[in-house]
Order: sequence, then structure tokens, then C-alpha cells
Amino acid sequence: MARPELLEQIYTIVDQIPAGRVTTYGRIAAMTEGATPRMVGSAMRHLPDGHELPWHRVIAASLKLADHGGATRQHQKLRDEGVAFDAKGRVPAHLVWPD
Repeated sequence: MARPELLEQIYTIVDQIPAGRVTTYGRIAAMTEGATPRMVGSAMRHLPDGHELPWHRVIAASLKLADHGGATRQHQKLRDEGVAFDAKGRVPAHLVWPD
């Protein structure tokens, strides 16, 4: 698990992702002071109970949802925000945040 200061950076960034947009584990990692994409994924998997972070807006660099237990819920939450997926299950590149 990432150091507490990296977790705080990751959570702060995730909290800023606007509704209807997504970003990748790698983009979040690049905005921190030393996190890796894998650390970001781990931070998303281990969010504390009762959090209100928009975890569902963080996706793989392929612009597909990662294959995990919450993928169906993630897909629905993104669709509820107006995110469309192409025939191959990818999010359109113009929805990736930040621009």
C-alpha cells in the first residue's frame, strides 16, 4: 500500500474528476509525487468505508474498465453520468480528464 501522503494525493486527485469524465490510473500516478499506476489501483481497491470519492471514474489506460468485482457497478455509475461506451467497451478519448 502507498504511503499515507501518497494516498492523500491520490484521493485528492480522484475527488477532482468531474462527473461524466474519466481518468486513468497512470494519469493519476503522474500527478503525484511518486505513486505508480499499480498503487493508484490498490488505493481504489482499499477505499475506506463511507468514502464519497468517485472511484468509478478511474479506468485503465486502454480506456476500458478493469476486470474486477465492481466492474458492473462501475459501468452503471458511469452510464448514469452520461458516459457512453463504444462497441468494444471503451470510453471515448475526449472524456479523459484532464484535457
